[in-house]
Amino acid sequence: MAEMGKETGKEMGKEMGKGVTAGKLASTMQKRLTRAQEKVMQKLGKADETKDTAFEETVSNFNKQMAEGARLQRDLRGYMTAVKAMHEASKRLQDCLAEMYEPDWFGKEEVDSMAEDTDMLWIDFHQKLVDSALINMDNYMAQFPDIKNRISKRDRKLVDFDSARHHMASIQKGKKKDEVKIAKAEEELGRAQKVFEEINTELQDELPTLWDSRVGLYVTTFQSLAGVTEKFHNEMGKLSHNLNDVMGKLEDQRHIKNDSKTKTPAKSEDAANHSAESGSIPKSPSKLDAPGAESNAVANGSSDSGDLPPGVLYKVKAMHDYAATDGDELEMKAGDVVLVLAFDNPDEQDDGWLLGVKESHWLANKNLSARGVFPENFTQRC
Repeated sequence: MAEMGKETGKEMGKEMGKGVTAGKLASTMQKRLTRAQEKVMQKLGKADETKDTAFEETVSNFNKQMAEGARLQRDLRGYMTAVKAMHEASKRLQDCLAEMYEPDWFGKEEVDSMAEDTDMLWIDFHQKLVDSALINMDNYMAQFPDIKNRISKRDRKLVDFDSARHHMASIQKGKKKDEVKIAKAEEELGRAQKVFEEINTELQDELPTLWDSRVGLYVTTFQSLAGVTEKFHNEMGKLSHNLNDVMGKLEDQRHIKNDSKTKTPAKSEDAANHSAESGSIPKSPSKLDAPGAESNAVANGSSDSGDLPPGVLYKVKAMHDYAATDGDELEMKAGDVVLVLAFDNPDEQDDGWLLGVKESHWLANKNLSARGVFPENFTQRC
C-alpha cells in the first residue's frame, strides 16, 4: 500500500504539471486508487472478478494479429530497402558498361538506351511496390493503436464496474440501512455499468471483424506484390535478352575485324589443298577447258568433274557459323556444304576469300545464282 501511495503521488505531480485543476486531479487520482485497491482485493481472492472468456479470446487474437502485422510491415520495409539497394547496384553496373563501351563498337546507342531503360524500370518497380503494398500495409497497421487503447480503457471500466458492484453489496449488507448511501451507490453502479457495457459492446463487434480482415489484407498485399514483381522481371528479361544479342554481335564484329587485319588467314593443313600455291586464285571454268586444264584442276583441288555441277571447282564444308556483313557475302552455318566457283575477274578476289554457292541451293534450284564470297579459313575441304 505504501508503494501504491508513492505511485499515486507521482501521478498527481505529473497531472499538476499539465495544468489540470485540483478538483479534477483529485477525482482522477481517487479513481486510480480505487482501481488499484480493487485489483489487490481480486488478486487476494477477497473480491470476485467479472470474467468474459469469449472477449478474452478476441483480445488474444487481436494481440496475435497486431504482432503478425508488425512483423509483415517490418519485413516488407526490409524488402523495399533491398530493392532500392539492388537498383543502386544495377545502375552502377549499367553506367560502368556504358562508360567503357567505345563509340565504334556495335550497338553503342542500344547499350546507352538499355542503361536508361533499366534505371527507369527499377524506379517504377520500387514505386509500384510502395503504392500497392507498403501504403496499404501502413494503413492497416494504423488502426491498432487506437483499438489497443480502447481495450485498455475497457479493462479499466470493468474494474470500475466491479468496484461499484462490490461497494453496493457492502452497503446493502450493512446493519444500518442508509438510503442516501444506497441510492448514491446504485447511481454509481448504474453509471459504471453503462460506460463499461458501451465500450464492451463496441469492441465485441469490432474485434472479430478486424480479425477476419487480416485474410483480405494478406491476399491484397501478396497479389499486388506478385503482380508487380512478375511484370518487372518480364520487362527486365527483355532488356537482358537484348543486351545478350548486342554482346553476341559485338563478338562477331571482333572476329571479322581480326580476320580482315590478317591478309593471309591461317589455314589448316586440309585447307591448304584448296590451292597448289599460297595466295593463288582459283581458275575460271573457261581455263579448265584450255590445254593443261587437267593440271590446273588438280592445282585448284578439284575432284572429278563428273561429280560436280558445271563451273564448280570443288566443295568445302563450313566449320563455323559466318554472319554476312555485306550484300555480296555468303552467310553460312556450321555444317553447310558450299560449291566453290571461280571469280569472273580474278583481280576481284581478296586474299583468303572464296566465291561459292550453297549446295542446298543448287540441289533445290539447279542454278548457281545465289553466290557470295566467304572467308576460306571458316571452311574445310570436303
